[in-house]
Amino acid sequence: MNWLTQIVALSEVNLRTLPARKGSVAAAMFGIAGVVAVLVGVLSIAQGFRHAMTVSGNDDTAVVMRSGADNEMMSGLSGESARIIADAEGIARGPAGPMASSELFVIIAVPLRSTGKDANVPLRGVVPATFDVRRDVQIEEGRTFHWGRNEVIVGAGARREFVGLDLGSKIPVGQQEWTVVGIFGANGGLSESEIWTDAAVLQPAYRRGNSYQAVYARLESPDLFQNFKDRLTTDPKLNVKVIRQTEYYAEQSTVIVNLITGLGRLIAALMGLGAVLGALNTMYSAVASRTREIATLRALGFKSSPILLSVLAEGAALALIGGAIGAGLAYAAFDGFRAATMNWQSFSQVAFAFSVTPTLLAQGIVYACLIGLVGAVPPAIRAVRLPIAQALREP
Repeated sequence: MNWLTQIVALSEVNLRTLPARKGSVAAAMFGIAGVVAVLVGVLSIAQGFRHAMTVSGNDDTAVVMRSGADNEMMSGLSGESARIIADAEGIARGPAGPMASSELFVIIAVPLRSTGKDANVPLRGVVPATFDVRRDVQIEEGRTFHWGRNEVIVGAGARREFVGLDLGSKIPVGQQEWTVVGIFGANGGLSESEIWTDAAVLQPAYRRGNSYQAVYARLESPDLFQNFKDRLTTDPKLNVKVIRQTEYYAEQSTVIVNLITGLGRLIAALMGLGAVLGALNTMYSAVASRTREIATLRALGFKSSPILLSVLAEGAALALIGGAIGAGLAYAAFDGFRAATMNWQSFSQVAFAFSVTPTLLAQGIVYACLIGLVGAVPPAIRAVRLPIAQALREP
């Protein structure tokens, strides 16, 4: 019997004896399953948040803000600057003129459905060109607001997460109450967390005069971005920063994605230590119950390496099953689960859905296999190092 055949034969024997140790085997498997479920569940939060931020961006759209501003909250552009930007060469044109959306961004307090506590919800003042620039926005219920009236449309995610944003409701804006006349979707993107209204009626409500905070410009081609950027940043009449929309949203998600990812991996590492101990105990029990059997095999000519690898294979198999169970639990429990969290870079709430991707499931299963292998190494080494004569005397 060659080396590889010995490994296969010994591994088959090990796996066939699993039912005899079903108590310890189940404890190890479900311990690993719990670790994988938590790891995948937490990472799916970051994945869903990143998806909500990046799905909204287009490479052919540029965001223009005041120079030095990291986000819209910190930016400010005069109406004259917004007009100069909209007239710049390279911006696509539609029937209504250049596709440049001058937007005003303010925060209003709306209670969360989950806690009843006030949260910061973005209220965005837009212009008619906004619907040409943000192509993913579609009215799902009701209608869009009439220009010049105190009416708003609400993103589907915002209505789901906050109180009082249903169709026909009235929300406080400044000193008045404005009516919700429509609900819009944006393919699960960032816009679904916002409330939109006419910028011309929002400006006096917040005493902003003729000012905006950003201009979103849809270019004739993504390749024109650098020329468009150079033209605006070298214009002496402007003091602006120009960035692709995709890059802007990616930057806005960096802090919270890194925070959630780091936290998830830390929790998984701590729980993984417990799972390793569980796997270690299971494999020690398995080896101890077969000490004489292993010694007999070695006396018959089986080499140490096939015995060691067969024990590792058993640990990996247990971990693989546990990892698959944990991945399945995480997918069933978390995929599509909707929530809202604060984006600390814009100080506003973002509604999003957890996303359990195939990559996360694969990472969870690989992590489970590593736990199983690490837990199986010490028992495997003991199995091949124990002197044959001593092992045969073991009870």
